[in-house]
Amino acid sequence: MKRTMIVALMAALGWIGVTGSSKAKEPESRRKPAVQIALLLDTSNSMDGLIDQAKSQLWRVVNEFIRAKRDGRPAPIQVALYEYGNDRLPAQEGFVRLVVPLTDDLDTVSEKLFGLRTKGGQEYCGQVIQNAVDQLTWSHSDRVYRAIFIAGNEPFSQGSIPYPESCRSAVKKGIVVNTIFCGANAEGLHTGWSRGAMLADGRYISIDQNEKIVSIPTPHDDELARLGRDVNNTYLPYGRMGRDGQARQLAQDANAAKASLEASLSRAGSKGALNVYCNDEWDLVDAIKTGKCKLEDLKEDELPEELRGLGLAERIARVKERISKRQEIQDRILVLTKERETFLAAERKKRSGESRETLDSAIIEAVRSQATRANIEFEGTSPK
Repeated sequence: MKRTMIVALMAALGWIGVTGSSKAKEPESRRKPAVQIALLLDTSNSMDGLIDQAKSQLWRVVNEFIRAKRDGRPAPIQVALYEYGNDRLPAQEGFVRLVVPLTDDLDTVSEKLFGLRTKGGQEYCGQVIQNAVDQLTWSHSDRVYRAIFIAGNEPFSQGSIPYPESCRSAVKKGIVVNTIFCGANAEGLHTGWSRGAMLADGRYISIDQNEKIVSIPTPHDDELARLGRDVNNTYLPYGRMGRDGQARQLAQDANAAKASLEASLSRAGSKGALNVYCNDEWDLVDAIKTGKCKLEDLKEDELPEELRGLGLAERIARVKERISKRQEIQDRILVLTKERETFLAAERKKRSGESRETLDSAIIEAVRSQATRANIEFEGTSPK
């Protein structure tokens, strides 16, 4: 009788199929990520500016996918991070290190990115590309955008693995390789960076890695910053990763704030969309939304502290309240983010010609033109 009443309550709350007795099926969009991007960053001595740009611009790049869709549904994103060209890395491994494998846990990507330190070394582009092709768990679906972005400033041909070989390996797996040369365009053209992109169906672009990021104030900044903090209060850390996950979230808020105002506000914008900011490994609300777990299956010591000692019906009601509150905040974040981007686009147009390309604009330019091949549709565009 008691079980019947609980199931009835769950049905009334719309939870059957999520926390009910039937198995929750993981959504296809979560099983097969629609966007997979590997960032390969040169961390030799001269690349401090590049790493600073990556720290400041990670969330702006991520936000490009907030309104990206595949088959009418939000396109989930995974990011991987490699560093190469650093004397601290093992010479026998080509001075290459996998920092983070493909993951949708972008707080971890941010944490590891902020931990990178530069030091002079040998930059073997062919090696790091081959490692990324072979080591990462790439999707086999032709409806997934798979891309490598490699950035550096030394000749592309260094190392024992010829870059034409690694670029062709990428193509065989349906991975495009985009090359970002940090320096004069002509130098990148003559040192193999352009040819590397051509061989892997990618795009070559040169940037000024030392260009300082200028934060442009907008009328939406204060409210967006506040909501970025407020949404943190809707998270329910659960399981063995809960406490660490929540601590990491706060630490990456602080890192973004240190990097730049733009980074902090872009990060706040990312929190408005589950497809680009998913924490289902440690947050119960996201875990329920993605079908990763069911509330009734959690043991007492796995539950968020505030749900312990409560009956299942009250737990369901508490979580339902958090879901509703988060959705309310996220909806407003998305509105503000869109209005802010519209404002910034107009301001950047006025200032066009005042600065060179930077890492974020190079990546965004490439994904806009390439992701439609995998049926990823961006707002205002149609898939090819």
